[in-house]
Amino acid sequence: MSQARHILVVAHTGRQDAVLAAFETCEQLLTFGIVPVMTADELSECRAQASTDAQKSSISAVRELASECPLADVELAMVLGGDGTILKAAEIVREAQTPLMGINLGHVGFLAESERDGLRDAVARAAAKDYLVKERLTLDVSVVVANEVVFKTWALNEATVEKSARERMLEVVVEVDSRPLSSFGCDGIVMSTPTGSTAYAFSAGGPVVWPSVQALLLVPLSAHALFARPLVINPNSSLAVEVLQRSAGRGVLWCDGRRTFELALGSRVEVKKSDKPVRLARLHQGPFTDRLVRKFGLPVDGWRGPASA
Repeated sequence: MSQARHILVVAHTGRQDAVLAAFETCEQLLTFGIVPVMTADELSECRAQASTDAQKSSISAVRELASECPLADVELAMVLGGDGTILKAAEIVREAQTPLMGINLGHVGFLAESERDGLRDAVARAAAKDYLVKERLTLDVSVVVANEVVFKTWALNEATVEKSARERMLEVVVEVDSRPLSSFGCDGIVMSTPTGSTAYAFSAGGPVVWPSVQALLLVPLSAHALFARPLVINPNSSLAVEVLQRSAGRGVLWCDGRRTFELALGSRVEVKKSDKPVRLARLHQGPFTDRLVRKFGLPVDGWRGPASA
């Protein structure tokens, strides 16, 4: 008898539409002979919200991640929600690098592969293993105080050094490849991946970078300086931001808006490309240009295209 297949279902259980999508996904996976898996917290919440016989039956067959199904046995994670839910799922599967297939139930949902009305087709494609896996660059992030590493984490979108008090400016010095670049007062610094170029870095005025481009981005936030432009840097370079002793207040490190660490004066945040990418399961092979147009609703009326041969 063949070994059972397991697919992790990650949902924004604080939203009713995501919980309903989770019930539907689990039910459909079971019809394909695939065992659905959930984290303990999400499974408990879905069990509490199951109201119909079909929902209760499908959720009773779900296995709990870790205690009943090790992460290593999960072949794919289906993520039901917006980009925030996908970032949460990326954190859950980080060590195993399980591919993520996002179903957008949020607003823009830039990382998602399908919309809500394509859920059943996405589950069928997942069951048939009819998808491509694309790797996305991630960041290793360290905080150093007095030459000692006091905190280590990672990021898919960005690592951001920000001021902790709204009324106080953060004084920093920026470093690239172990050489000082510039010092200035600012609200913060965003160090981003190409994936994150359409997230916080984009809102701060940074460039959109195609995911196929290997690069690091550095985008100052409201800097009081003549030279404070967004920078695109070699992916093998190292970046660092030091919170200067003359700063009016402490800083705070945020990674993907999920992991945080308070930065005392003199703290140094070091960022480099990680050797662990995030793997995204893709159902479509269309160009990134089309995704930009679709997600941002960009006007393309009047385009005629290249002349035919």
